[in-house]
Amino acid sequence: MLTLTPTASEAIRQLTDQVPTEDATPGVRIAPGMAPGGEGTALELSLVEAPESSDQTIETHGATVYLEPEAAELLEDKVLDAEMRDEGVAFEVREQGAMGDPGMNGEGFPA
Repeated sequence: MLTLTPTASEAIRQLTDQVPTEDATPGVRIAPGMAPGGEGTALELSLVEAPESSDQTIETHGATVYLEPEAAELLEDKVLDAEMRDEGVAFEVREQGAMGDPGMNGEGFPA
């Protein structure tokens, strides 16, 4: 299952705090999309008020991520990290399980 680093969780919480909702749980939805220039595939992140009926939900460190089924399969063994920049947030997908990976607790297990 996709894991989130604490930095990615914080970034997602900050983004979803901006979504006005009353009865829904806002989150970041990850779905397949087109790569820049239309060549190949990429993943698209979007802010949503609630998941689609077929989405997988991941809640970590107070952050909610909704994965479209194909994206869930692609990200099964990945870690989502984030870097705060002056122009916004940059998300990065990495392999899971590497020692020293920011999504791991130093012993190869999700933090």
